Amino acid sequence: MSKRGIILYLHVHQPLRIREYSVFDTAVNHDYFDEKDSDSDRNNEKIFRKVVEKSYQPMNELLLKLLERHPEFRVSFSITGTFIEQAEKWAPEVLESFKQLVASGRVDIVSETYYHSLAFFYSKKEFERQVAMHRKKIKELFGVDTSVFRNTELSYNDALASWADEHGFKGILAEGWDPVLGGRSPNFVYRPSGTHNIKLLLKNYRLSDDVAFRFSNRAWEQWPLTAHAYNQWTNASINGSQVINLLMDYETFGEHQWKDTGIFEFFEDFVQMWLENSDNTFYTTAEAVAAHDPVGEISMPHTVTWADTERDLTAWLGNSMQQEALRHLYDLEDDILRTGDLTLISDWRKLQTSDHVYYMCTKWFTDGDVHAYFSPYESPYDAFLYFMNALRDVRYRLMAYHQGGIHG
Repeated sequence: MSKRGIILYLHVHQPLRIREYSVFDTAVNHDYFDEKDSDSDRNNEKIFRKVVEKSYQPMNELLLKLLERHPEFRVSFSITGTFIEQAEKWAPEVLESFKQLVASGRVDIVSETYYHSLAFFYSKKEFERQVAMHRKKIKELFGVDTSVFRNTELSYNDALASWADEHGFKGILAEGWDPVLGGRSPNFVYRPSGTHNIKLLLKNYRLSDDVAFRFSNRAWEQWPLTAHAYNQWTNASINGSQVINLLMDYETFGEHQWKDTGIFEFFEDFVQMWLENSDNTFYTTAEAVAAHDPVGEISMPHTVTWADTERDLTAWLGNSMQQEALRHLYDLEDDILRTGDLTLISDWRKLQTSDHVYYMCTKWFTDGDVHAYFSPYESPYDAFLYFMNALRDVRYRLMAYHQGGIHG
């Protein structure tokens, strides 16, 4: 009988933010992602180097120490192509530290779209191209194959699970959202409805969000969260179950929760306490689906994500600006690909990164605060304006190839 265990999955991602790209730049400059102001929050190099120092560097050092200290410690990453390209350009030492972790044999990498896009909902062909690009890049960089899939923003539905099953993936990740579970626990391995071989791992969002979102919130009744308390919660939660899926952004450690909150010490102590119980272990995502049989089927006919209180796609597609931006972007697909211009194709794909439409969200209250925290723009309308100006320039560039007109 397999031991009960934690799957710690950290999503590693940095978007390429669009600069203040005005209408006067269109048809003249194509440098959408090159903010010259070094103080701007849209300066991608500045942001990347800041997060390297605050999060990637110290957390990778801690993970390596934990791997050396605890033979049962495991971790899983998903690393986007946009992150990898920025790391190759501005912080190659960070990529080397990820390679060192993967080389331990106790770290696996989860498959996803290269550009952190929502292509699955607009173009199945483009989605498959980006998944293939990502698998190839991960193989080239880390020398490993991927066998577990997660879609951008943990967006998931039955159709996606069937696609992943048909394409040979062994596991897939999704949100353990209560209305879908219908009283069942997320702490088991399930079979996606309508599939034959693939297994489903569900995020325990309460325990994940205790660390990812509430850890430094002094208004939270459980603040300050100690490793001892969290160890008690996780042991109680997994009692009689198979797994706990702790799924969160990598940048939780050091960027969203700053070093002075004690997040690194908290995590190091928690791992120690968790493994002191001989019933407990850690799994990678691939190990978890290999070790445990499904206890039942889960169906999600409608898309579920890991964002906002609704857990649907409205964080990215909830208003007309977001819908219009993506509709116009994907309408250009055939004309863009026909050019064979790798620079133009790459720019078009970078505009697919879901963060661009996330910044256009106009929600209010708590969800709106989260969107504003991540956005480098004064307002959702600025985000829309700069995006549409960049898209207008993409169309100008297309016209140079298709003198007879474009179809998008």
